[in-house]
Amino acid sequence: MAQTILKDLGSGLILRRATPADAEALSTFNAAVHSDDGPDKPDERIGAWVRDLMTQPHPTTSAGDFIIVEDMRTKKIVSSMNLIPQTWSYAGIEFDVGRPELVGTDPEYRRRGLVREQFDIIHAWSAARGHKLQIITGIPYYYRQFGYEMGLALDGGRVGYLPHIPKLKDDEEEAYRLRPAEARDIAFITKLYSARAQRQLLHCERNENTMQYELFGKSEKNINRIETRIIENTNGEAAGYLMHPPFLWGPTLTVREFELVAGLSWLAVAPSALRYLKTTGEAYAAEKDEQEFQAFAMWMGVEHPIYEAISDLLPRVRDPYAYYVRVADLPDFLMHISPELEARLAKSVLAGHSGELKLNFFKNGVKLTFEGGALRAAESYVPEKTEDGDALFPDLTFLRVLFGYNSFWDIEKLFADCYVRNNAARALVPILFPKQTSNVWSLA
Repeated sequence: MAQTILKDLGSGLILRRATPADAEALSTFNAAVHSDDGPDKPDERIGAWVRDLMTQPHPTTSAGDFIIVEDMRTKKIVSSMNLIPQTWSYAGIEFDVGRPELVGTDPEYRRRGLVREQFDIIHAWSAARGHKLQIITGIPYYYRQFGYEMGLALDGGRVGYLPHIPKLKDDEEEAYRLRPAEARDIAFITKLYSARAQRQLLHCERNENTMQYELFGKSEKNINRIETRIIENTNGEAAGYLMHPPFLWGPTLTVREFELVAGLSWLAVAPSALRYLKTTGEAYAAEKDEQEFQAFAMWMGVEHPIYEAISDLLPRVRDPYAYYVRVADLPDFLMHISPELEARLAKSVLAGHSGELKLNFFKNGVKLTFEGGALRAAESYVPEKTEDGDALFPDLTFLRVLFGYNSFWDIEKLFADCYVRNNAARALVPILFPKQTSNVWSLA
């Protein structure tokens, strides 16, 4: 396959689209540049992820969604990133999302603007595909340079330790058993996963095709691979599912997904699930020298039913990190989610509200026009003076309110230059944009 050169960057560097022939070189590059232990100790799980994205059938992405910066003098990859399209929903309203990932540069080539050049192209690709939002996970601050805000909760949860796992009594049988998921379980898992969305503001949509990939489409070493277990009662009836990585993070086995069928007690299922985690964690530890299973983590966000059911068995609370989010066309996105904004308004003390709401971000802003409780327009506007508008949000802090990560009151306390200028705005902003939890399992 012929290479597609996207830009000549000068000094012997070209920016080009990857081809399947680049799979092994990109895998090696990313394994080295993203290793927590340094390039001399490459992370094989990162390498496997890249190799899968480049060579295995994926629901939304392929080798051509990778960008490479190559030094033509040495034929060496010196920087790269990729795009993983997916569909999310906001309060049940679907929209397309682009996930830039695997952003990395050889240390000798950093601070030359190579990542910015690639983001310009990735953002153009994402816009061309109709993506209303871009999201990325990563190190603190870095992606703020490219128009992103840490505006959506990521992971966090509860942790328990070995003494918190209840022992099975001598005369007691397990009420539930956990078995490896099979192809016949995909419809069941997908249905429960979709029901999970009712507890979330934002949610990554998955159909049976994408769930098939998550369960069976990733290679053994892929860092994003998960083990899925079906929870069954003594009659062999499916009661739920549980997902975890096939390895320990330090001394801890982490649960990424845990769902039960409606009408089933979490308190009844939890002891069997915890004993399964102990057996599995000890088995993983036995595979590694100097590793010991000591803890289990429920990394399922700020809120989850299991936290309420067994709070005393999960004493440690870990606050969430954050996704970086970018909304290139905020008025368009606000109009897209207008049915939810109108529903919130209709249930509030401002039901039937008419009027304008100017959100001032200092360099730019958005004007919302309501008529009889309906959002008639969302338009960009340029503030005429510093204190123009009804509600002021510095930089990109409004995104944190839009996606429920913080309440307006949180932001107002954190930033002295965030405030409202009239009673209508003070009532309206929290109604339209309340704090709500999300724990999005994004497609990777």
